[in-house]
Amino acid sequence: MKDLISVKLIPDKEAGEIFALTGRLKKNPRAYNKALAGKTLALIFQKPSNRTRVSFEVGMYQLGGHTIYLGPEEINLGVREAIKDVARTLSRYVDGIVLRTFAHKNVLEMAAFSQIPVINGLSDYSHPCQALADLYTVKERFGRLKGIRLAYVGDGNNVCNSLIYACVKLGLNIRVASPAGYEPDAQVVREARALAFAKGSEFGISHDPFKAVSGADVVYTDVWASMGQEKEAKIRARAFRDFQINARLMKKAGGRALVMHCLPAHRGQEITDEVLDGARAIVFDQAENRMHVQKAVLIRLLGRRA
Repeated sequence: MKDLISVKLIPDKEAGEIFALTGRLKKNPRAYNKALAGKTLALIFQKPSNRTRVSFEVGMYQLGGHTIYLGPEEINLGVREAIKDVARTLSRYVDGIVLRTFAHKNVLEMAAFSQIPVINGLSDYSHPCQALADLYTVKERFGRLKGIRLAYVGDGNNVCNSLIYACVKLGLNIRVASPAGYEPDAQVVREARALAFAKGSEFGISHDPFKAVSGADVVYTDVWASMGQEKEAKIRARAFRDFQINARLMKKAGGRALVMHCLPAHRGQEITDEVLDGARAIVFDQAENRMHVQKAVLIRLLGRRA
C-alpha cells in the first residue's frame, strides 16, 4: 500500500495491522515519538477542516515529524498549477501528502504522479481516514468487529460510501437508510453487495430508518448537506426530516445501541442535543481516534521510506 485513497483498496491484513499499531500508539505514545523524525507531511486543503487538520498536525508532531499547511490561497489546485506538477514538485520536497479536496479524481491524479505516499483526507466520494477511525472505535468498544450491526441513517455521502466498504470488508453487518434519491453511490452498492457475499457480511439499503436501526449495535449519522451543498440545504432538510437521530429512533434500536457521528454536527437537524450529549454517544471517542489511527497510517506509509 503506497497510498491511502479508499478503504476499498486497503488489504484486509493491512487494516488489521493498522488497528494493532493504533492500539500500541494509544497505550504508549512516547515509544513512537521519533518514529518519523526528520519527515515532513504536506497538507493540501481545498476544504476547511477542524479534526482532519488538527489530528494530522498534532499526530505528525507527536511522531517527531513536521507539517506544512497549504490552503486554497497557496495552491489553487488545478487552476494556478496542474495537479501533476504539484505532485512532482512536492515529491522532491516532502515525504507525504494529505489532500482534502472536492473531486475524487484530484486524489487519484495526485497519487498517480506523486513519488511519495498520498493520503485522501476527504473527497466527495471517499473519506477513508474517518471510516478507519470509526471502525477502530467500534472495535475498542465491543472488542471485535465481526458480527457487529451498524445502522447508518442519512445521506449516502462520502462517509457512507467508506463505511460501507469498511464494514463489509471487515465482517460488520451494515444497513443504510436514506431518503429516495439520496442513496449511496450505485457502484459502491454493487461492489459492496458482491464483497459482502464473499465475506459473509450483511448489507442492506432501505428508505425506512426505523427498520434500519432495529437491533443495531451502533447507529451512525452525518450532516444532511455537506460542504459544497449549501444551496441544497433547505431542500435536503425537507427530504431528511424523518431521518433524524432522536430518542424515538434510538428506542427502536434498543437500550444498548451506541451513537456515532463524524462531526461537525448540525444539532437539531440530523441529531438532537439529547442524543448527541447522551451517555450512549461515542462521538468524541471517534474524533480522538482520528489522530491515533492516522498516526498508525503515517508510520506505515512514511516510515517505509529511507
